[in-house]
Amino acid sequence: MSDGRLGREAHHETSKLSLEVTGTQLHLNLAHHEAASERDLEHASGSSNGTTPASAEVQPEVITYPEGGLQAWLVVLGSFSGMLAAFGQMNIIGTFQAYLITHQLAETSPSTVGWIFSLYVFLAFGCGLQVGPIFDRNGPRWLVFAGSVCLVVGMIGVSESTEYWHFILTFSILGGVGTSLIFTPAVGAIAHFFSRRRGAATGLAATGGSFGGIIFPLALQALFPRLGFAWSVRLLALIFLVILVIANVLIRIRLPPKVGGTVRPDFRILTDVIFSLTTAGVFFIEWGLFVPLSYISSYALANGVSMTFSYQLLAVLNAGSVFGRGIPGYVADKLGRFNTMIAAVALCLISVLGVWLNVGGSIAGLCVFAVLFGFASGSNISLTPVCVGQLCEPEVFGRWYGTCYTIVSMGCLTGIPIAGEILSVVDGDYWGLIVFTGMCYAAGMICFISARVLK
Repeated sequence: MSDGRLGREAHHETSKLSLEVTGTQLHLNLAHHEAASERDLEHASGSSNGTTPASAEVQPEVITYPEGGLQAWLVVLGSFSGMLAAFGQMNIIGTFQAYLITHQLAETSPSTVGWIFSLYVFLAFGCGLQVGPIFDRNGPRWLVFAGSVCLVVGMIGVSESTEYWHFILTFSILGGVGTSLIFTPAVGAIAHFFSRRRGAATGLAATGGSFGGIIFPLALQALFPRLGFAWSVRLLALIFLVILVIANVLIRIRLPPKVGGTVRPDFRILTDVIFSLTTAGVFFIEWGLFVPLSYISSYALANGVSMTFSYQLLAVLNAGSVFGRGIPGYVADKLGRFNTMIAAVALCLISVLGVWLNVGGSIAGLCVFAVLFGFASGSNISLTPVCVGQLCEPEVFGRWYGTCYTIVSMGCLTGIPIAGEILSVVDGDYWGLIVFTGMCYAAGMICFISARVLK
């Protein structure tokens, strides 16, 4: 009996001890849970107050780029197609200028006709102020689609135009807005796939505009006598439609939009001195660029060159531009983007003041100038994006690039009319507008050298 009683008492004590241990363990677990909850609350409170505990600091994510691959090169092909149409139209303004001042707008002064193309270029670059942030925030799809509609409808409208205001509405406004909606996403999308090889990829895509500048002037020159103005331009609109379908399918991005990004323009980025100098440099070279593009054909006609060859000169210039957009982009990846831009601008200056100013009616001299200037000026389009892209992150590239070209568009708006006015002041002699072009490139080179020194 006593042994049984002792066993029961031992069992009772053991159960009591077990309950005490279990209770203690439960108490410790509850205390641990409360402490963890307090830490979570403190973390949440600290986050809401904008502070982060040292142990919870997040390291910045390192962005990597494919630098190639099927998808990346398909994007380059899409950008090439978009620029083939958008910059193809930009590179045939000389053909339209020479045709209109002798046909539909023969009674209008050259400087007044020049406003059609200046307004077009102004809108093509100026709308980037808003297009760039929208691209950063929402991607390229709807921008490229809307731009395609504007380009095709605008070109169909040009075919029906007979009055000055018709061309302002169709070529200048619809064409200019359409070009801006296409080329900003076309350039910006490449920055999502390339960094180290961005210059080469952008240059390759930019050759699309040069090919358009070769094909379209020659096609229009051959079609105008056979089909007339209206049907020739309608055929051009059909070609635009086909190649823009490719651009709509292939242009895309891969990096997510920047957190907190908006579609509002932001001029505060101009407080970056290097960016401001780069923008000023682009302003001056674009101020001068469109003068030869617009007046090379009429210059040749005024110096006794045949009409056929005068129209073909623009194609020769754009043939040089094909190599000028591709080769400097590759070189820029090796020797530096700003270094290559400075060399290209210097070559533009030499070709304008050293060749064009003295060439007269020499066909050989005109060909030398067209090839040399075409090669050197081709970098204006292909190197500007990579220079700007070197100063910012890819998620905000559209905003920086758009802001740059919004300021540049002011020069594009005034460059051609100023050249036309200079031409009138010096009684039709072209030396004045040639010197103006040279001074623009000299100022641009100074700005790029300053940006390179400070960089």
